[in-house]
Amino acid sequence: MSTLRNKVQLIGNLGNNPEIITLDSGKKLAKFSIATNESYKNSQGERITDTQWHNIVAWNKTAEIIEKYLEKGNEVAIEGKLTSRSYETKEGEKRYITEIVCNELLMLGGK
Repeated sequence: MSTLRNKVQLIGNLGNNPEIITLDSGKKLAKFSIATNESYKNSQGERITDTQWHNIVAWNKTAEIIEKYLEKGNEVAIEGKLTSRSYETKEGEKRYITEIVCNELLMLGGK
């Protein structure tokens, strides 16, 4: 059960082409966002689609696969863990980011 403590599974579409960063150490980092959609009917019977955006980061081999095969619009299934961090802007404002660190990736759909 300890593996269920911080586990996220999502299926969605890439909202943009992945940003690939190669660090000085040679490690690769991929950053992208995916959209998930949920549909429901409101009290008037109208169908409403709610879209949520999720920030994803992936490292090393996973980042290399993302760089090689993924682009805006692709449908993917990801599994990872939810993380939060903060940073300070040049103006001294504190900003917070919540993102999913991807440790497994499945490309869905075909070309």
